[in-house]
Amino acid sequence: MRRAHLTAAGLVLALGGCADPGRRDVDERGVPEPAPASPTRSPADRFPAPSVGAAPTLEPLASDGTPRRARLSVPSLGVRDVLVVPYAGWTDDAPGTRIQNRGPAASPHGPRGGTGPGGIGNYQVTGHRTSAARPFEHLPRLRRGDVVRVDAGGVRYVYEIVATRQTSFRSPASLARQRAAVPGRPGVEPTRAMITLSTCATREDHAAGNFWTDRYDNPEHRIDKVGVLVRVR
Repeated sequence: MRRAHLTAAGLVLALGGCADPGRRDVDERGVPEPAPASPTRSPADRFPAPSVGAAPTLEPLASDGTPRRARLSVPSLGVRDVLVVPYAGWTDDAPGTRIQNRGPAASPHGPRGGTGPGGIGNYQVTGHRTSAARPFEHLPRLRRGDVVRVDAGGVRYVYEIVATRQTSFRSPASLARQRAAVPGRPGVEPTRAMITLSTCATREDHAAGNFWTDRYDNPEHRIDKVGVLVRVR
């Protein structure tokens, strides 16, 4: 198959999109939303939300998006052949957390989830950073231009990282941006295959004095790495 060349123009590498009741969120244009009374700001407020911008025209490389088990590798992090288990649900819900607690990464699909490997839309993969097998222990070090390989059904899908964002479990708007078919842009119709790799920001939250957790012991914030599909073989 011909290789598609992607330019990352218009894509901003940033930490953003996190919100909680005590800080200001940021919309996709980088414009702060109205602050609640008596805001308490965190270090993450310094970073604007990522802007996907106008998507370049790409050769259609994607699969049909069927959810299936996959193996994920990130050469720049030394991550190799992490099992990714699909399930019907949404990011870091009870079934997804149980999968991660056993060691693999988890990939939600369905009405509130994402697409399968190589599918048009948002292929969402979540993994633990500080517990279980810690497959995403070093995910925050992933940089723009690094590649992520996903092997599924005898096909290798290669994604290139183009943005970093942060999600708050305490903000429905932030979660909607994480889970959107076009990451960061809810309601926008996807035209290309993308990936969101997500892991906990436990260390960063604790350093900031934030010890909030949900009922599954997930901390408030998630660190997300967003990529686009650049080749298939």
